Amino acid sequence: MPEEKIKVLFVDDEENNLFSFKAAFRLKYKVFTAISADAAMKVLDENPDIQVVITDQRMPEITGVEFLQMLLDKHPDPIRIMLTGYANLGDTIDAVNKGKIFHYLNKPWKEEELDDTIIKAHDKYQSETEKKIRAERTEKAERSADQMEFLLRQKLLS
Repeated sequence: MPEEKIKVLFVDDEENNLFSFKAAFRLKYKVFTAISADAAMKVLDENPDIQVVITDQRMPEITGVEFLQMLLDKHPDPIRIMLTGYANLGDTIDAVNKGKIFHYLNKPWKEEELDDTIIKAHDKYQSETEKKIRAERTEKAERSADQMEFLLRQKLLS
């Protein structure tokens, strides 16, 4: 069975950048694009299994950091990547601290570097997902053990 393509959402207020990203990566990844934060949230609401979100920092209505903060509240699972043409230390710090980004890249992006970053972000997504699954299984096993202990104590007391 062929491996399922990585699902990537690319958010940028410049339509040319959306077209460029889709043209560069549509064969390798399942690409979603959005021209605004609102449009991106709709895409995520409709496709909650998106694994990687890449956003521009400078957008008209909302910054990339503000978008990523909203994303953390509603869709915390996708791994977040920030792109910007205007590297600024304050924005970088905000992206890391507030947007919990995985990686920060400069525009114009280099296809090979962005591709490598997407793959690493997906690896992290898979790792985080596996951790959650293990934690859920552990919690379920602990509950079962507690129930079994309770039942055994009841039998011993009766």
